[in-house]
Amino acid sequence: MTTDLTVPVSGVSRQAGELEVAVSVPAPADIGVPLIGIPEGEPIELDFRLSALDEGVLVQGPISATAVGQCSRCLRELTLPMHEQIAELVFYPERQDELIAEGDEEAEDLPVVVDDAVDLEPLIRDALVLSMPLSPLCRPDCPGLCPECGERWDDLPDDHKHEFLDPRFSALDALAEQLMAEEAKAEDEAGEPRA
Repeated sequence: MTTDLTVPVSGVSRQAGELEVAVSVPAPADIGVPLIGIPEGEPIELDFRLSALDEGVLVQGPISATAVGQCSRCLRELTLPMHEQIAELVFYPERQDELIAEGDEEAEDLPVVVDDAVDLEPLIRDALVLSMPLSPLCRPDCPGLCPECGERWDDLPDDHKHEFLDPRFSALDALAEQLMAEEAKAEDEAGEPRA
């Protein structure tokens, strides 16, 4: 399967040589994790060098993009500049077959040169997604949301709190009121305050 990020490497395959790929490409769909990702169509900057080796084509160089998401604590929108490095060997099909024949269980999942072309999309996707935080934060000390009202702690006054009466203590509250009423009645009857 080829994508828009497929680069022909017939000029470097199976012989000493290099190919420079320095382009800005639109992000494919679904590059991200649940709370943050690269929006589809947003630019991804690539500056790769593809080098021919005996086993395949070495793809190396930086990737730059901007991820967009929300803070996992306060749900505030955030952007995260991403700068990652790729250094990945894309194997020739016959080398992959040799590795499978040797019993390498992971060889079937290796990236492979197909029709003298390298598909960069899976390499870009892996590099970016694996470096994205699963719980992104707008800042390291983000206090999050008040668990009672759901407002951001940053937007609330310092003395913000909620008082909740525990229904299990309602009988004690009623008893305390009854004792206070009896004490007040006794003081009235005696005409003087009790100690």
